[in-house]
Amino acid sequence: MPRTFQHAHNPRASESALQISSRAVEDQLKICGHKRDADVFELFLSQKELTEVIDLSRFKRLKYLWLHHNKLHGIAFLTRNYCLTELYLNNNAIFEIEGLHYLPSLHILLLHHNELTSIDATVKELKGLLNLKTLSLYQNPLCQYKLYRLYIIYHLPGVELLDRNQVTEKERRSMITIFNHKKAHTIQSIAFGGKVDASWNPKLPLKQKPVQRLPSDFAFADNVDKTVFDDPEDAVFVRSMKRSVMTITSMNWDTVPTREEKYMEEKGTESTQMLTVMLR
Repeated sequence: MPRTFQHAHNPRASESALQISSRAVEDQLKICGHKRDADVFELFLSQKELTEVIDLSRFKRLKYLWLHHNKLHGIAFLTRNYCLTELYLNNNAIFEIEGLHYLPSLHILLLHHNELTSIDATVKELKGLLNLKTLSLYQNPLCQYKLYRLYIIYHLPGVELLDRNQVTEKERRSMITIFNHKKAHTIQSIAFGGKVDASWNPKLPLKQKPVQRLPSDFAFADNVDKTVFDDPEDAVFVRSMKRSVMTITSMNWDTVPTREEKYMEEKGTESTQMLTVMLR
């Protein structure tokens, strides 16, 4: 059921919210001593109880915008601020981020403690932000997705710091194994020859180096088995990669009596023993 908000149907309430926003912006301009919109590089509008924000497109050179700890539901007011590099939207009530793809210069984006529910819609909106390096999404409903972190890393390879934690090379290898099994098969097929997958894009953060085998430190958790895959082949591949235990049993020939010992009928001869070796 789509979310609705009472103030959206009340013109007076909406107008009042915009007036509060306009007043907050003007107060900040006075505090900073700005007389021209072209001189505004940053706006600090946090903790203003804002539910809406006026159009900020007049600030063509705006680079830093603080809007955290408010009551915002969306970001439709950000469509022409092409120079914006840092955007702080954490601790709001945002349930959609449509319009972020209009901010190509965005380098830091904080969205934690909001109401984002669709991981696909969120990733779709962020894919075009090629300069995005720092991203926070924790404490959103979409984080309940069991492979949430690897999913974000896979679709946003340029992000280096996710939810206050550095993206590791191990995570990049893991997300390839889970979300791109064709490339994982390619890695396996060339591993024995010690070759390099020359089809990889060198611009990606993945290092081009010989891959001998799947990383030994990669652990498949129980949640992989419970993941619903769109393509059945993906499910078969992930489950086939789980390591099973192999047991090899052989006779301990040191305990088998020789021909002479049998003839001599030595009482001290031990009974035959079996050796069992378990490999993973």
